[in-house]
Amino acid sequence: MSRAFTREGDGALDPLPDLPQSPHPNYVTPRGLKSLQTRLQSRQTDLATLKSRPDRLDKLPEAAAERDIRYLESRLRSAILTTPQDLHEAAFGHRIAVTDSHGQTTTYEITGEDEADATRHRIAPHSPLARALLGAQLGDEVTWRKPNGPVTLTIKAITHADPSA
Repeated sequence: MSRAFTREGDGALDPLPDLPQSPHPNYVTPRGLKSLQTRLQSRQTDLATLKSRPDRLDKLPEAAAERDIRYLESRLRSAILTTPQDLHEAAFGHRIAVTDSHGQTTTYEITGEDEADATRHRIAPHSPLARALLGAQLGDEVTWRKPNGPVTLTIKAITHADPSA
């Protein structure tokens, strides 16, 4: 029998490839830093639980947990904690209320990449919308360049983000 297509080994999996890291600086809010720390602790607990299973034939979940832990540890090492103080212009960590040309008011929060969530109107600082908002002051009009055309927004309020939300 040919052994060309068999693999002999100890049954261990090779580590899964690392998750891609962003090329942008890893700015985080205090809430974002706490979230990363909580996620890391959770995955470490998951890994310990997976390793304590009596039947460990499927090692893929362990490899995935180890990969996630490497990713989260890297994100924590590169984290740049940023807490804005001044509310005279839109900045990282602020909530910015804007009104569009139809009179619709929406509030966006500029957060770190790991916190960004479009459903909660949390946007990363390098997104087109955040780039349009950064540095704007109350009453300013900014242009958000969207794929379907530019949108003019008027800054109505700038506040600190709620750290518990």
